[in-house]
Amino acid sequence: MSHNQIELFTTPTCPDCAILKRWLDAQGLIYIERDLRNPRIAEEARRRTGLRIAPITIIDGKALWGPAADQITRLRSLIGLAQAH
Repeated sequence: MSHNQIELFTTPTCPDCAILKRWLDAQGLIYIERDLRNPRIAEEARRRTGLRIAPITIIDGKALWGPAADQITRLRSLIGLAQAH
């Protein structure tokens, strides 16, 4: 499977963030985690995506947001994981 850089904008208390991180780890995917509690990171997320909510996933320049289950469905398609858990 091939993919470019994955960025994950999270907060420590976000349940969907934890679910996404566990799923990415289970797939063996490397990602950069960005903490939205940092005002600079939050502003960068807003500037790049128009959002300041967690979680936000950016893969290949495409921003995904919303519940982890929805993001995982879209991520499977974007990274070519047909049978991913």
